[in-house]
Amino acid sequence: MTDWNQLPDLASRRLGGGVVAANDEFFAERENLIKPTRPEYRPHTFTNKGQEYDGWETRRRRDDGHDWAVVRLGIAGTVHTAIVDTTHFKGNYPPHCAIDGAAVEGYPDTHELLAADWEPLIEKSPLTGDSQNTFSIGGTRRHTHVRLRIFPDGGVARLRVHGTPVPDPQWLGDIPFDLAALANGGTVVECSDWFFSPPNNMLQPGESLVMSDGWETARRRDDGHDWAVIRLAAQATPRVLEIDTTHYKGNAPGSVEVSAGDGEATWRPLLARTDLRPDTSHRFRVSTDEPATHLRLDIYPDGGIARFRAYGRPTETGMAGLVANWHAATR
Repeated sequence: MTDWNQLPDLASRRLGGGVVAANDEFFAERENLIKPTRPEYRPHTFTNKGQEYDGWETRRRRDDGHDWAVVRLGIAGTVHTAIVDTTHFKGNYPPHCAIDGAAVEGYPDTHELLAADWEPLIEKSPLTGDSQNTFSIGGTRRHTHVRLRIFPDGGVARLRVHGTPVPDPQWLGDIPFDLAALANGGTVVECSDWFFSPPNNMLQPGESLVMSDGWETARRRDDGHDWAVIRLAAQATPRVLEIDTTHYKGNAPGSVEVSAGDGEATWRPLLARTDLRPDTSHRFRVSTDEPATHLRLDIYPDGGIARFRAYGRPTETGMAGLVANWHAATR
């Protein structure tokens, strides 16, 4: 059997995980649960709510209930081991926990997640304070989300969910290269606004590191909306779009629309206006047989986009242009 230490932490922020909901985070924020770094303790760092902890900490309950947090896995898969890390939580750790899993495709909102069909991965089990509590699961079902329940309240530094990725096969067949990437020659040629950070940021390689690593506009106070025009690496037929709002939690656009143009003279719909979720990487298949040299990204009404990808295949004309550019630049 594979050592769980060699399996990826499916919930890690580094892989795109997110804590999408929690019933309480009075003393310490829920997002701390999935930090890839070790928990830190900085003594005498008091806020107006008390000692600041590097973890998720709820207030003291005065009823018979319990607290919970829902984590979107960065990579969906089967869960084999979970670690509920209570490092530095000594007099304020929860005495028990439970973990549930659910498979919810697409981009569910909080209400849809709370109503999902959750199955137990770990039944209510005791926890030890200031330690890494490891639970063997050996799951065989694919999950997209996990829910950590703590009884009755308290603090958890980190939640690790080690398992085997199970990708959706629809994204594995004939996926071409990123036509919008800066590394491949894509660039933003026009945009309505870039008050907080420039639009070419969203075409950078890798995951967005912080909020300023994407494209973010000022807050609009009129009836308009913001937009950016991207020149692709070559004339091509786009097939898959990725629109990532990672790190944009209170300032993600409400919706997005993408149009295509062969040149910038005439725009035609490519992705109809679609709602976006905060702090989420979205992926959409698009269907077109018409070539494009430019894409127009319209966000409603404003906000931030961490990364934008457009995967497709160059046309014969587009490939000839790439080859000509290569020869011109390497002679």
